[in-house]
Amino acid sequence: MASGFGPDTGPVVEFGPGTGSITRAILASGLPPEHLTLFELDGELVTHLRTTLPDGVTIHRAPAQAAVNLMQGRLPQGAAAVISGLPLLSMPNDVRRDIVTAAFALLAPGAPLVQFTYGPRPPLPDDLIATMGLSIEKGARVLRNLPPARIYRFRQKG
Repeated sequence: MASGFGPDTGPVVEFGPGTGSITRAILASGLPPEHLTLFELDGELVTHLRTTLPDGVTIHRAPAQAAVNLMQGRLPQGAAAVISGLPLLSMPNDVRRDIVTAAFALLAPGAPLVQFTYGPRPPLPDDLIATMGLSIEKGARVLRNLPPARIYRFRQKG
């Protein structure tokens, strides 16, 4: 999920970093900590992230849907990517829609929402993909993960 990032990537937003395993991979790619903003709802995980990640990473204890308001004016060119570890398949459709809407409100034109899922299909319903005008790039299947996961990159068409 962190492939393609580096020192010149620009700002990256992560929804649902959990314990920070993907976050650490993003930072290991060379992305400066001050270019990374996290949104995590669980207070214990936020405390863990604040004590284990380098200074400069911005961590919000807030839902992904609040990202647009909390980031207002901070991404004049838009984010280079939104990375999501959120369990979208287990969420109601309206919550999924709100999360994806927030992601694309933050993203620069053409930048991806990168999402992984454990299911056999994309983690967004077909009607939401069509309504939002999204294209899907099916990424690698991560067999080392248990259960195996698949990465998807969503972009707005046009």
